[in-house]
Formats: sequence, structure tokens, C-alpha cells
Amino acid sequence: MKIDYSLNLEGEACPYPAIATLDALKELKSGEILEVLCDCPQSIHSIPNDVKSRGCKVLQIDQDGPTLRFLIQKSS
Repeated sequence: MKIDYSLNLEGEACPYPAIATLDALKELKSGEILEVLCDCPQSIHSIPNDVKSRGCKVLQIDQDGPTLRFLIQKSS
């Protein structure tokens, strides 16, 4: 899977990771994939909910210790 853009938000408190993710998605073209890394525990729920409500797809969510990794595809 080709990642088009990566956003490292580790150390940032909520709600900043969700806001930054939505801002980054605005810049992507349809079909492009955004990787988001963060360690804010609330992001496990807020990022997928916010992304889906804007019509984008969460392709994958991984957790390695406190670090969460999201792969999100921009929809049209």
C-alpha cells in the first residue's frame, strides 16, 4: 500500500490530532492515503469517527504500545 502523506502527532494532546488529521485530508486528492501516528488515547475513537463522518475510509488501525497508527484513504 502506497502512503502518500504521513503525519506524526505523537506528544500532541487531544483534540489536536483529530483536527490536524482533518486539515491534512483537505489537502489530499481523492484516493490518496494518509498515515497518522499519535499517542493520545482518545484518538482511537475520535479520529475514525471524524474521518468517517466526512466520507473518508479508515483502512487500518494499529497500536504499538501507546502509539496509534491510522491509515486513512481520502474519498472524493
